[in-house]
Amino acid sequence: MTIRQSKHLSSPGSTPQQYHTRENCVNAEKPMNHIDQAANALRKGELVIFPTETVYGLGANALSAAAVRQVYSVKGRPASSPLIIHCPDLSAVRRWCGEWPESAQRLAEKFWPGPLTLVLPKKADIVDEATSGLGTVGVRVPSHPVALEFLRKAGVPVAAPSANPFTRLSPTRVEHVREVFGARVRWILDGGPSAVGIESTVISLVGPRPRLLRPGMVSLRQLEEVIGPIDLQMLAQEEPHASPGLHKAHYQPRTPVVLYQRGKEMPARGRGISLLLTNSVPGESRLMPNDPMEYARELYAVLHELDVKKFDWIAIELPPETAEWEGILDRLTKAAAPNRTDHDVR
Repeated sequence: MTIRQSKHLSSPGSTPQQYHTRENCVNAEKPMNHIDQAANALRKGELVIFPTETVYGLGANALSAAAVRQVYSVKGRPASSPLIIHCPDLSAVRRWCGEWPESAQRLAEKFWPGPLTLVLPKKADIVDEATSGLGTVGVRVPSHPVALEFLRKAGVPVAAPSANPFTRLSPTRVEHVREVFGARVRWILDGGPSAVGIESTVISLVGPRPRLLRPGMVSLRQLEEVIGPIDLQMLAQEEPHASPGLHKAHYQPRTPVVLYQRGKEMPARGRGISLLLTNSVPGESRLMPNDPMEYARELYAVLHELDVKKFDWIAIELPPETAEWEGILDRLTKAAAPNRTDHDVR
């Protein structure tokens, strides 16, 4: 295998990020245009891990049932959990949607490219494997420049969940995906650390009223300012699910997570560490940012870092219950939900 470097790209207001691809193949010494070759491989049915502003995604050609089935196999993901389709621009998204209501247009104009997924009726070209057999599809336009270039060159809709084993921590750095999938996925595009750090907000525009399926860093309040009242659905009520991220337990490190409320007793058994927003408490601790955007950007990377240190638990101080923190609180609640076997818990 080899690592090759290419030009620099950066998102507005960010420092330039170097990116490269890694091709896990025997004959990897010939010159190549990295994104061109990764895009070509995806069109032919191979998987490609690529960066987005939220987390790294495990991408497949959404027009190929065989390619999409590979995603579910590699992740260990149940068929009841649909994938999100990524496109390079609004016109590409509309090509794959059976309907495009005014509310979708307003949200797209306000929040795309960016961390918002819209669930809409799909066209038949998107394979049923990508949507768990549903007649709807989640679509979004990411804002990461490497993702956008890759999607443009791919020329097909890319079905991509987070590039992690099902229910585990999502990756926000290329090293997170290399550790888990480096031997199984041939193409890995490195776009540096994710700028947002948690998965996209998901809203369904199917039915009489919009429904928030998964909170994120685009808040419910921001959405309602654009399209009016939105109903809430925070956990799956049906099979297959209307959106990814609707399981009670999700986004989990291998180390058990305990949510801590200031003034309550800390976990006492074993060796642990606390992630705090305020002043320290007795024992080993780490201070997290008080700004929700900075907190989200750091959260998964910190949990990945701590997960290899073999703590018995990670206690995380609960953030404020405000609109800006709702996506983070959702991830913390699911990270702390019981979903383990004795083998999983250290």
